Amino acid sequence: MAVSMNIAQAKARAADAKNGVTVAYNIPKEGAGSFFDMVASGTLASDIVASLHRAVLGLGIGVAAGFALAVVAGLTRLGDALIDGLVQVKRSIPNLALIPLFIIWLGIDETMKISIIALGTLVPIYINTHAALRGIDRRYVELGQAVSLSRARFLRHVVFPASLPGFFTGLRLAVTHSWTALVVVETINATSGIGFMIQSAAQFLVTDIVIARKSTRLN
Repeated sequence: MAVSMNIAQAKARAADAKNGVTVAYNIPKEGAGSFFDMVASGTLASDIVASLHRAVLGLGIGVAAGFALAVVAGLTRLGDALIDGLVQVKRSIPNLALIPLFIIWLGIDETMKISIIALGTLVPIYINTHAALRGIDRRYVELGQAVSLSRARFLRHVVFPASLPGFFTGLRLAVTHSWTALVVVETINATSGIGFMIQSAAQFLVTDIVIARKSTRLN
């Protein structure tokens, strides 16, 4: 209901502009009104849930894959030779520039959207975790060998604690990358989500809904 009302308002404004009528609109006030209308009607909540579902799923896949690749590349020479170069090449390519290729490979459904988000979050997790693993003090490795730590205990007591600072740094960057990618992918064949509603409102010149939706992203 709120969207249809604002679309009607947008059409009225376009008609005023066509007829040469200049009307002053209080955009911040209208944006606040539209925000509360969408909260009351439940449309904002449903869009936030849809966006969070995509962002969290893509983030989870990217974090798990990035951490696993970082551990393999950081602890084995073969893994470093096979993985690190490919990830460094991907690092130099903007994530959003790969969207056309992913559309060709995966189509325009949810798989493509989540894959773009996951790929964007994988790189910062890998880069920072891998750097932390490569920076482990050699004395800790020698100490583990001296006390005959098993492979599992070495990973648990030396590797994982040493990787945590880099991992959390990468996680902070990965969350930012996931939301940035989400803004773009929700404009491609999406029927729900905050990005989709911003795009739809912008097409109909419903500025107050655009402001209200963007305020939820800033929060």
